[in-house]
Amino acid sequence: MMAPPAQPVAAPMSGPSLRDIHLPPEPSWWPPAPGWWVLAGLLLLALLGAIWLWRKYRRAQHQRRQVLLELDRLVMQHQRDGDQAALASGLHQLLRRVARKHDALAAQQRGEAWRQTLARMPVDAVTLGRLLALDQQIYRPLSSFDHAAAVAAVRQWLRLALKPATWRRTTQEQAHA
Repeated sequence: MMAPPAQPVAAPMSGPSLRDIHLPPEPSWWPPAPGWWVLAGLLLLALLGAIWLWRKYRRAQHQRRQVLLELDRLVMQHQRDGDQAALASGLHQLLRRVARKHDALAAQQRGEAWRQTLARMPVDAVTLGRLLALDQQIYRPLSSFDHAAAVAAVRQWLRLALKPATWRRTTQEQAHA
C-alpha cells in the first residue's frame, strides 16, 4: 500500500494578516486647488479691465456725439437767424474747446501756434485754411464767409480730433517721451 502524499506543512503566521488595498476618498471640489484660484483672479481682472475699457469707449462715443450735436445746433441756429458772425464765433469756440482737451494752451494760442495746433490733425491744406479763416472771420465783415465750407471743414477736423489716436505729437511731446 502506498502512503498518502505528504501535505505541505503550513508555516506558522509570523506577520500581520494583509487586507485588500483601499483607495483614498475622491478629492473634494471645495476648496479648489491654488491654480484655479489664480485662474479665477486673472479672469476677474480681465473682466474688470474689459468693463473699464467698454465704459471709456462709451464715454468717448457720448462725448463725440455731443460735440457733433452742438455743431448741428450751431448750423440749425444759423439757418433760422442767418447770423454769420454767431456761426463763425460758435464754430471757432467749438474748435478751441476740443483742441484744449489735447493741448491745454489751445485756448490762448494765436497765429502760428494756433495753426500748428490745428495742423496736428491730418487734414489737407484747404481745410486747414478754412479753419484758420474762422479766427479772422469773427472780427471782419462776413461778406465773403462761405459758411457751408467752414462747417464742412470744422466737421472733418472734429471727427478726427475726437479720436485721440489721430493727434500728431509735437516735437516737445516727442522729446519728453
